[in-house]
Amino acid sequence: MSEHRRKPPQPQGGGRAAARRAAQQSSGRRAAPGRSATSASPAASFGEEERPYGGRAEARRAQRGGRRRVDEPAAAGHGGGGRGGGRRGTGGGGGGGGAGRGPGRKRLIDYPRHDKDGWRRWMPSWKLVTGLCIAFLGTLMGAATIAYAMVGIPDPDKTATAQNNVYYWADGSQMAATGGETNRQIIAFDQIPREMMNAVVSAENKTFWKDSGIDPRGIGRAVLNMATGEQTQGGSTITQQYVKNNRLNDQSQTVTRKLKELFISIKIDTEVKKPEVMAGYLNTAYYGRGAYGIQAAARTYYGKDANQLNASQCAFLAALLKGATYYDPAGAPEIDSKATAKDNLERATKRWRWILDEMVKDGHLDAAERAKYTEFPMPDPLKKNAQLSGQIGYLVDLAKANFINKNDRGIDSVKLAQGGYEIHTTFDKKKVTELEKSVKKIQDEYIDPKKRPKTDTHVQFGGASVEPKTGKIIAIYGGTDATKHFTNNADATGAQVGSTFKPFVLAAAMRDGVRNPELGKEQGAEDRKIVDPDKSRYSGKNKLTIRNYDGSVWHDENGEEWQQVNDDDASYPDMSLRRAMIRSANSPYVQLGMDIGIPQVRQAAVDAGLLENSLVKSDVPSFSLGISSPSAIRMAGAYGTFAAEGEQRDPYSVTRVEYQGGVIYEHEDEVKRPFSKAVATNVTDVLRDVVDSDEGTGRKARIPGRDVAGKTGTTDGNKQAWFVGYTPQLSTAIDMYRLDDNEKNKDRQFEDMYGTGDQPKIHGSSFPSRIWHDYMTQALKGEKAIDFSKPGELDGEAVWGGGAKSPEPTPTTSPSPTPTPSQSPTPTPSPSITPRPSETCNPWEDWTCRPSGGTDQGGDQGATNGGVSPSPSESQEESSGGNNGGGNSNGGGFIGGSDGT
Repeated sequence: MSEHRRKPPQPQGGGRAAARRAAQQSSGRRAAPGRSATSASPAASFGEEERPYGGRAEARRAQRGGRRRVDEPAAAGHGGGGRGGGRRGTGGGGGGGGAGRGPGRKRLIDYPRHDKDGWRRWMPSWKLVTGLCIAFLGTLMGAATIAYAMVGIPDPDKTATAQNNVYYWADGSQMAATGGETNRQIIAFDQIPREMMNAVVSAENKTFWKDSGIDPRGIGRAVLNMATGEQTQGGSTITQQYVKNNRLNDQSQTVTRKLKELFISIKIDTEVKKPEVMAGYLNTAYYGRGAYGIQAAARTYYGKDANQLNASQCAFLAALLKGATYYDPAGAPEIDSKATAKDNLERATKRWRWILDEMVKDGHLDAAERAKYTEFPMPDPLKKNAQLSGQIGYLVDLAKANFINKNDRGIDSVKLAQGGYEIHTTFDKKKVTELEKSVKKIQDEYIDPKKRPKTDTHVQFGGASVEPKTGKIIAIYGGTDATKHFTNNADATGAQVGSTFKPFVLAAAMRDGVRNPELGKEQGAEDRKIVDPDKSRYSGKNKLTIRNYDGSVWHDENGEEWQQVNDDDASYPDMSLRRAMIRSANSPYVQLGMDIGIPQVRQAAVDAGLLENSLVKSDVPSFSLGISSPSAIRMAGAYGTFAAEGEQRDPYSVTRVEYQGGVIYEHEDEVKRPFSKAVATNVTDVLRDVVDSDEGTGRKARIPGRDVAGKTGTTDGNKQAWFVGYTPQLSTAIDMYRLDDNEKNKDRQFEDMYGTGDQPKIHGSSFPSRIWHDYMTQALKGEKAIDFSKPGELDGEAVWGGGAKSPEPTPTTSPSPTPTPSQSPTPTPSPSITPRPSETCNPWEDWTCRPSGGTDQGGDQGATNGGVSPSPSESQEESSGGNNGGGNSNGGGFIGGSDGT
C-alpha cells in the first residue's frame, strides 16, 4: 500500500475534547528542544495531516458550522500547520497552523441563524421578529410625524363654499335661488338647530364631540373594501366628512386620498373647534333635490328656515345624508329603479324612526317628546326647477340691480356673484301673478302673430306697480318669459311716454307758475304767476303756432315754426287746463310748457321721481308731450308722488340683505316733498276727471267703488301706448309697443301699431287701460277702498295762453248784451289773434298785447317739421307732437339707462 494512502493512527482521547486540547497546545507554542522525534505522530514524518478523533462525520459537521479544524497537532519536523494554520515552525517544533480563528461570531441580524441547522436556520427568532416590528412601527410613526408636520389645512374648496343668492317674496317665502349651479346657503352655527346636530351625531358619529377626528375601525373597513374592489362604505367621522366636503376638491375613492383625508382630519381636530367643524359639515353636506347645506335643505323640503325645524324634521334630513337618492320620498327611479317613491318612503320612515330612537338612547331627546313624533314628517312635493323663467328672472335682475346700486359696502356684481346673500324683496307674489294674468288675457284674446303677421308680430307689454306711501315695487311685468325675452319691459326700454307726461307740466304750472311776458328769461318766483287749472284758459286749436313765453314765435334751428296738432286734427275752443287734460288736447299743454319754461317742466318731472338721464335734453315744445323715455317703474313711482300728496320716495325692490346670518343692508326710507299737498291733490283731482268724466280718455280704467286717477298716452306715429293711474294704495303703469326683441338687430326700430290686435289704432285708452283695470281690480280685492283727499287751496290765478281770450270787463251798473261775431269790427277769421284796442290789455292774459309777428293759424299740411299728420283713431284720444329739436319719434335711439330699482 502506498505510504500516503496508509490510514494514520487515530489520536487518543478522540472527540471534541481532544480537538480542544490540541488547539490549546498549538496556540503559539513550539515543541521542547529535547523532545524525541518519536514522540510525534508517525504521520508527521510523511507530511500527512492527522484526522481528528471522531472521523470524517465530525469533520463535516465542523465544516458546516463554519469552524476551522483546530484539533490536528502540529507536524513535528516541518512546522507546517493545519488547513488554516501558520507556516511558522522549525524542525522540532509545530507552528500554530491548525488553530484558525476559533468559533464564529453572531451577526447584527442573525438571519439565517448561525447556530441552527436545516429548516431551523430559516426560522426567525422571537427577538428578530420583535425587533423588526418595533423598527417598522417606529419608522411608520416617524413618517406619520413628518407627514403631520408637513401637511397644511387647505383652504375651503371654492366649490364647497360657492353658494346661491336666495331671493324672497315680500311674505318671506323663497322666490328663487340664483348665482351658481349649487343651491347652498351657509348659515352660522347658532342658526343650526341643536336637534339637527344631535340627530347627525346619533346617526353617524356618536363620539364626535370627544374623538380626535378619526375612527380607526371605520378607516380600516373602508380601506379593506377599496383594496378588495368591493363597494365603498362609510365609516368616516363627521370631521372626515367635513374635510372631504369642504377642504378637498378630489373626491376619488383611493387610498392616497383617504390617507390625505386622515392627516387633514387629525390636524383639523387640533386646530379647528368642534362647533365650526359641525357647522361646516352641515353647511356643505348634500341633502338631495339639488340642496347643499342645512338651510337649503330646510327650504327645499319644508319651505322654512333651518332654525324653525323640529326634531322630527331634523331626523328625516339626517336620514337623507345616508343617500338622498334612496331616502327622498319623492323617489328617483330615473337614477335607480330601486329608488321608487314607495320604497324610498319605506326606507326613510325606518331610518327616521331609528334616528329618533338613537337620539333618546344617547340622551339627546326626551322620551316624552319622542313619543309625540308618531307620523313621518312628509316633506313638500318635489318642485320642478323653473330656474328664472316667467317673471322670476325679471324680478331677480331688478332686485340685484337695486342692491348693487344702493349698498354702501362696495358689494358689486362680482362679489354678489360669489353668493351667500339672502335678499328680501318687496315683490308681492299674488300681485305679480295677477299682473301677468291681465297681460296674458289681452295677448290671448287679441294678439295673433300667425293670423296677422304684419301687425301683431313683436308686440310687447310692460308694467310696474308701486306703493305710493312707501315706494315699494309691488309687481312688474317684464315680458313673456325672462329666459326667452331678455329685456325687462318694466325697466328702461326706450318707449316714449306720450301724454302721460302732461301731469308733470300741470304740476310745474301750479308749483312754479308761468313767466311774465314783460320780463327777461331769468325770473324769480315773485315774477311768476301760479296757474289755476280751472280759472285759466288756453287755446285748443289744431295746428296752433307755438310761441315763446314772451309772445314771439318759436323757431327751430332751421328757422321753422312749430305748429302743434291735436289727435284726429280735432280743434277745441279755449279750454281750461282741466278739460284739456280730460280730452288730452295737445295744444294747450305744449304752449303751457313753453310759458313755464322747459327746464322747469323737466325739473318737476325729476322731482316727481323720473330719472334725469331718461329725459330729453333739448328744450323743444314737444318735450311737454312726452318724447322722453322713462321706465314703467319710474312712471308708476312718479305718479305715486301725487298719490302720496306730494311726498316723493324712490321706487325700491329690496328691503334687506343678510349674509351668513347678519343683516348687511336694510332699506332706509328717504322722503322728499317736492310738491305741496295743495299742488299734489289738485293734480290728482284733475286726473280723477280723466277717469270719471264721460268724455275722459281714461274712463275704461274705472273701478266701481274706488277713487281712481290716471292718464292715457299715445305717441307720434302710434308707436307706443300707455296708461298710468293710481289709487291711494297703489300706482301702476302699463305700456304697449312693437319692437323686435332681438337685440343683435342693430337696425331695429319701434313699429307702428295700426291694425295691431285687429284694431284701427292703439291708444292708451284701449289695451293698456284694460290691462290696468283688470289688474288693479284683482290687486286691490279685499283691501279697504280709500278716498283721495279733497284738493287743497291753491294760490292760483287765471292765465290765458296760446291766444285764449280773457272775458271782457262787464259793468256792474248796467248789463250789456254779449257781442256777437258779426258785431266785430275786424273781419279776420281768427279774432283771437288780433290785438284788442283797449288800454286795459294785460300781457298775462293775452300775448297779442305785444307785437309778435307771425300767426297762430297753421297751414294745410299739419305740424311743421315733426308735427303729427292726421291719422284714424278713437275719439277723445291724443297723439303727441313730433320730435323737433331732439325728440325721438321712431324709437331707434334709447334715452337713459336702467334705473336699477
